[in-house]
Amino acid sequence: MFANHYYCLVAGLKEYALDTDVKGFDAPALIAEISEGVSKRDRKRIALLYAYYDIENIINMRAGREQFSVLGNFTREELEEELKTPSRLPAWMKRVIAAFHAANEADAPEEERSEESLERRLLAAYYEECARSRPGFLRAWSAFDRTLRNITAAFAARRLGLSPAEAIIGRGEIETALSRSSAADFGIRSEVDYVDQVIAAMGSDVNLLEKEHRLDTLRWNKAEELACMHYFDLDFLLGYLVRINLIHRWTALDPERGRRMLEELMRSFNESGRSKHDRTDGEETASESESERE
Repeated sequence: MFANHYYCLVAGLKEYALDTDVKGFDAPALIAEISEGVSKRDRKRIALLYAYYDIENIINMRAGREQFSVLGNFTREELEEELKTPSRLPAWMKRVIAAFHAANEADAPEEERSEESLERRLLAAYYEECARSRPGFLRAWSAFDRTLRNITAAFAARRLGLSPAEAIIGRGEIETALSRSSAADFGIRSEVDYVDQVIAAMGSDVNLLEKEHRLDTLRWNKAEELACMHYFDLDFLLGYLVRINLIHRWTALDPERGRRMLEELMRSFNESGRSKHDRTDGEETASESESERE
């Protein structure tokens, strides 16, 4: 099945954030605008991207923390209700939560009943769901994001003298190497070309904010790379949204850096395939494509 192309929607994004002052930056509003402008099927795929923040919110709420990300698919009130009586949660999320409650009721081993276990199970299910998703961007991005987070977790565990295996999400050759290898690069340099950049960021003497910025720069560049050569389809929009998420984070952590990231997004946005509006005669019109949405 051919992918939908959102010429009008992408063209409309040009009007957003003409003023690069982060005070006017509204990530949830932009996410809603994009979600409302795509097909029902693609809307579900965007929701899957943001299920990551639902997991964060579930874990924070269960731990009694006030931190709550507005990027999730559910408000705090909705999520509180869903945790009591699940009805709108994705099926994979319901299964994990139900299994976790069953383990607690059966008085399973402590490692299966801990909040850390719930978080790992939810994240593992999330990445598995993304791996089965149709959009190439979402599959590639989730694999990258999981590996990046696993490397940082394994490195942090190693520095604390803990077993990296306790922090690794997923199963595979890279995950096994991260869990068992004593090599400086965990023996994955040939499979993960950015591992040295991650280790350099984690092992540097700079403050925590700078370390986070270096890791998010890797995320930014990867999102840009994966969306390259996509101009009006869902992969383009997903790559755009990942960068919007990063800007949202940094407008809170460091407004000046957030402003620079927003400027970079607008610059790359204007220099990308947006010029592809001058399409060939054989290419479908915006109205033809968008009228075929499900």
